[in-house]
Order: sequence, then structure tokens, then C-alpha cells
Amino acid sequence: MRFRLAVILIPVTFAPLQIHAQSRAASARTAEVAAMFTKHKHVVKEKRGVIRDKYKDVRTEPVIRSNPSSYSGSYDADFGFSLRLTVQPDGRVEGSGREPVSGSTNVARTFVLRDARVDGALLTGTIVYSDNHSRKLEGVFMNRTSRENPSDSGYTVFGLGVPTPPMLIDGNTIERLFYARSSL
Repeated sequence: MRFRLAVILIPVTFAPLQIHAQSRAASARTAEVAAMFTKHKHVVKEKRGVIRDKYKDVRTEPVIRSNPSSYSGSYDADFGFSLRLTVQPDGRVEGSGREPVSGSTNVARTFVLRDARVDGALLTGTIVYSDNHSRKLEGVFMNRTSRENPSDSGYTVFGLGVPTPPMLIDGNTIERLFYARSSL
């Protein structure tokens, strides 16, 4: 009798933990994408007796929340990129956004998200533009901490890091975007 009771209690005890856990494949991809947004640069140059010291340290950490719907909100990135997400407690996502057309920030196009889901901190789905062209979307919800010097405690911003196909915007080649949360 005790053995049967233990078998019944174990799945019940661990079931809530499995609901919000991240799958193994998603966990590996989450770490990979988060690493794309981490960088460290420290350069010291001396020219004609003048020393120039440049320092930049950006660290990212994926944020896995127990309630996926807490990722819902508006997110903005540089160059006029924006994203609005509504995340259901089961991880399904509805969303829309706006991005500049490659080459200029003066012309933008809108899109909607299809078949989007959150698995842990990893967001996946398909961006569908008004002309029915589409592309895959993959991003990681993360905290990004930036420091301007080694003794600086830095500042942390929550957002969504998204690798993108290379695009040229106002003379800058963009390969990844950090959408900072602007509102709930």
C-alpha cells in the first residue's frame, strides 16, 4: 500500500515544476542566443602622450519566469523597431510589430506574429508582413547589464534579444536587436 501511494504522489508533486520548465533543446538555444548579446571590450591607446581608455562590458542573463504571461508588453529597439506581445499562461503568443524597411528609418512596415510560443525564456514564431512574405523569429527574454568602466555597477534593462538576418539601416549593418521593454 505504501509503494502505491508513493508512486501516485511523486508525479503530483513534480507536475507544477514541469509546466514552466524549459525544454532541453530550448535551453541550449537560449544560452546560445544570450551569448550573442554579451560582449566585453577594453582598449587603451596612447598617441603623442595622450592615453585613451575605452571600456564597455555588456552581460546578458536569460530570464525564465514562472508565469509566461508576465512577458506581455510593448518592446522597442533602436532605429524604430517595435514589438507588442500578448503571452498566454500556456506559452502561446500573439503579437504585432513595426520595423524599418532595409536602408532607411523613414519607411516602415508592419507585421504580425503567427504560431509564436514561449518555451522558458525562448520566443519562437513566424513574422508575417502585410504582403504575405514571412521569416522566422527567435529571441530570448533577458536582463542586459551594461558597464562603462570596471568599477561601475552598471545598469540593467529587461527585454528581448533577437538575432536578425543582416540588414542595412542608415549605414549601419544590423545583425541583432535588443528590444527593451517600454510598457506592460
